[in-house]
Amino acid sequence: MIRVTKKESGESTENLLRRFNRKVQQSGVIAIAKQNQYFQKPISKTERRRKAIIRQQRKNIKIKKLKLGQR
Repeated sequence: MIRVTKKESGESTENLLRRFNRKVQQSGVIAIAKQNQYFQKPISKTERRRKAIIRQQRKNIKIKKLKLGQR
């Protein structure tokens, strides 16, 4: 659980919210919630990694094609 307490020096609520939002972002709570938003079939870690590598390779190829077209 993420907790943020108000500083004794009279911190404004805007600064308090800003610190809270930064801590939430750094903890990765939102990313985990988005991952669990939809059901995923239980596939093995190796298969998931293999698919991620393939996606990254396709993305790199696409970027290279775009860069060559700009020249």
